[in-house]
Order: sequence, then C-alpha cells, then structure tokens
Amino acid sequence: MELLIVVAIIGIIIGVSSPSVSAGLDSLRLSSATDQLVAFLNGALNRAERLQQPVELVITPRRNKVQMFTNEANFTREVELPEGVVIESVLPKDPDQPDNEPVRILVLPGATVPGIGIQIANQRGSRRIVRVDPITGFPRVESVNPK
Repeated sequence: MELLIVVAIIGIIIGVSSPSVSAGLDSLRLSSATDQLVAFLNGALNRAERLQQPVELVITPRRNKVQMFTNEANFTREVELPEGVVIESVLPKDPDQPDNEPVRILVLPGATVPGIGIQIANQRGSRRIVRVDPITGFPRVESVNPK
C-alpha cells in the first residue's frame, strides 16, 4: 500500500512538472537558434569585409535552413535550426516573393549592409527576429510579443 502511494505521488509530480520542463526546452531551443543565426550572419558579414569577397546568403524557410556561399572554391556553410524552431519569414517582405521560397541576399565588400531580418518561432508561439542593422552592420535580436 505504501509503495502504491509513493508511485502515485511521483506520478503526480511528473504530471505537474512536465509542461514546465517542455516549455523550458522550447525556450532553450529558440535561444540556441537565435544565437546560431546571430553568429552565422556575423560570420557572413565579417567574411565579406575582411576577405573582400562577395557573400551570398540563401534563406530557405521551407527547409529551415540558412546557407552561405562565396566565390571561393568548395566554400559553403549552412545552419539548420533545432527541431521545433521554424523560420517564419524574412523581413522586409517582398510582395512579389512567394511565401516559403528561398530568399537570396548578396553581401558585397565595402557596400552598405543589407537591412534584413529573419523571424523565427517555436512551437509555443514565442518569436524572435534576428535583424542585421544596416548602420552598424551587426546582428541584433528582437523579441516579438504574440498578438
């Protein structure tokens, strides 16, 4: 009888704490994806300026992937977002661009940095925008409040 009570108490504790653990994991995945995107965009911008190479960024929402290409032979880099985190949109939105189609952005050495943003979200509806500031050239993160 005592063992049955202990097992029931453990089951109740697990049942109560499971949603908060799941929410914490989703938040951690979103934070990790944000950090990955910031580092990736910063690397692309640095590569363009320091090595004086044009860099092409290809953002593919359908495949949840961001890729970097240069004119250097066999050079490609890519970042895939963690499970549960999706690319919702690339900002500013081009009205002629169909949703979920790849967006191509060219970063040229010595040119103005493109003012783009990548909006990502997790399964619980939390959203963040990783935006490249065209004035400073550094990526920054904005939290988006759900509507």
